[in-house]
Amino acid sequence: MKDKLIVNIIHRPELSPEYAEKALGKGEGVRDESLDIFRFQQDCAHKYGLKTTIQITYASLFSDVIIDLAKKEHEEYGDEIGLSLLGLPCPEFKAKYHTEDFCIWMFDEARKAEIVDDVFGKFYEKFGFYPESTSSYFLDAFTINYIKEHYPTVKCAVATCWEEGPKAYHTCNNSWYTFMDGGPWNPWIPSKVNSHCPAKDAADDSGIVAIPHLSRDLMACFDGNGSNFGTHPQNVLRGMIYYNEEGEYEYPYLYNLIDQYHHLAKYNDGYSYNMMFVGPGWLNRRGRWEAPYELLAKSYDDGMRYYGRLKEEGRLVDMTMSEFADHYRAIHTDYNRGECALWKDILYGNNKEYFWYADPAMRTCLDFNQGGAMIDLRPYVARIPQKTGIGTENVYDASYPYLIQINYRAGFFTHYAGAGTIKSCKVTCRGESADLCLCRTMAVYEKVEGGVRLTADPVTVTLGGLDVVIRSTFTILEGEGVVVTEREILNDVGGEEVCFEEYFTGAFGTTEYQADMSRLTLSVDEDSMTYGYLGRKIEKENAAAARVVIPDVLTAVEMGGDNDLALVEEGIAFSPVYHLALRKTITKGGVKTWLKLQKAN
Repeated sequence: MKDKLIVNIIHRPELSPEYAEKALGKGEGVRDESLDIFRFQQDCAHKYGLKTTIQITYASLFSDVIIDLAKKEHEEYGDEIGLSLLGLPCPEFKAKYHTEDFCIWMFDEARKAEIVDDVFGKFYEKFGFYPESTSSYFLDAFTINYIKEHYPTVKCAVATCWEEGPKAYHTCNNSWYTFMDGGPWNPWIPSKVNSHCPAKDAADDSGIVAIPHLSRDLMACFDGNGSNFGTHPQNVLRGMIYYNEEGEYEYPYLYNLIDQYHHLAKYNDGYSYNMMFVGPGWLNRRGRWEAPYELLAKSYDDGMRYYGRLKEEGRLVDMTMSEFADHYRAIHTDYNRGECALWKDILYGNNKEYFWYADPAMRTCLDFNQGGAMIDLRPYVARIPQKTGIGTENVYDASYPYLIQINYRAGFFTHYAGAGTIKSCKVTCRGESADLCLCRTMAVYEKVEGGVRLTADPVTVTLGGLDVVIRSTFTILEGEGVVVTEREILNDVGGEEVCFEEYFTGAFGTTEYQADMSRLTLSVDEDSMTYGYLGRKIEKENAAAARVVIPDVLTAVEMGGDNDLALVEEGIAFSPVYHLALRKTITKGGVKTWLKLQKAN
């Protein structure tokens, strides 16, 4: 199994797809077409020797044709019959619950439990057993815990859609009122407290293995609209990432994306995963995303053919969702194990490179196009027990908060100096300064004792006519919420003094807009201040640590290590961020600092 790509092919027979009804009208025509599309998807997979997981929807439970077909495919091909909490808005559901809402995570807790019992009970009535897998675009901790308690056969669930946040909202013309970004991009075991966070130990284990709704491009999706960049062929068509050569459509990007996921085995002890989960609405005969039905169908068949070819070549293993959950449990016995992705650009052909990392303490991203700057940071260590849905403070926003997020709160490149969230290093010599964010580089990954290390290719900054060659190394300690950064001078600078300022500019939230900062406390050792939007600083020579406590997200951030001076600085109302920094001046050798996330009560 090592070094083989594991794939989950998941289909759901949505007899009342909400978006198709909006476009095509209601009635038997939509149901008949949806059934035909489901059959087509199943046939594509089976034709190329692939088994699927059939996620039965609520509407499908009222269809004897679907029930009989699912049983037949299970017997003939080994397909798993699971139960989806997507596809709720059918006539039967609307008549029973008197609502146009259809996202399970957006109901109040009593209604969530009622719907789960209804759907699972109906499933048992039709099949005589309870499912081993379920699915949704997002499943909050309450729903997962409820399902596992009352329907313990469930061992796997589609639980989030990676990076579906404000960017998706904006590209849906500000009409997609559901945010769920901040979670892992690869399978994980969810915490009982917050489903975005990987469980830290057996007591925190929710009892299921979660998988993402789609395998996304970890660069294009983060930078832009994720709906255009996934291993779902119709995403690639929506992103217009295909070309027409002599009347033939091809999509090399789709195959490159699948291969990129296979490549992640290099960074994860031989383990790599990919999935495709798609309803029938994408394949309706009126076409979608400026693509005719013929292209929609061809792309789906070609995608299945590619997976089939990889399987024939011995490079891929197809699994059902429950089979995958068992396999994942078998190889992920260490809860603190980090998921790693040194992700290269496969869309625009440049040398841009991100490193994604996630474990029970944090999720982060380092951008080596900006010298290894930290451009995303989520404090999983805080285990923020946020509730979501009607009756909570997060009716539609289920995202896990960030401390750094360059797309929502800018980064180094901003119209107002110092206003963007990022962690980087400023180098000063002979009265001139340069930020390593301005230095493009690439990185080498290695597994080390207790964690992982990224070593950036050396970069040269020219300050006051002097070239300074610098190598940066980043070591992440698994499960500890610690990132150790080393900056080393590689050339002889003739005794000139070079000052390194390792800094962290942070904020918190889930969107572009900053909540009240006045509950923050900034400190250097024992000296502290409460955030007051006054631009004040605290500085101390040879300090143990600079620190900020953020009660709103139950998180404390510390920076320590080599320093002649440590400082903290509050922002102003026009620039609501905070700064932690450590300065060290050397003439040779290097500087070593650390950043640590902690839970703050």
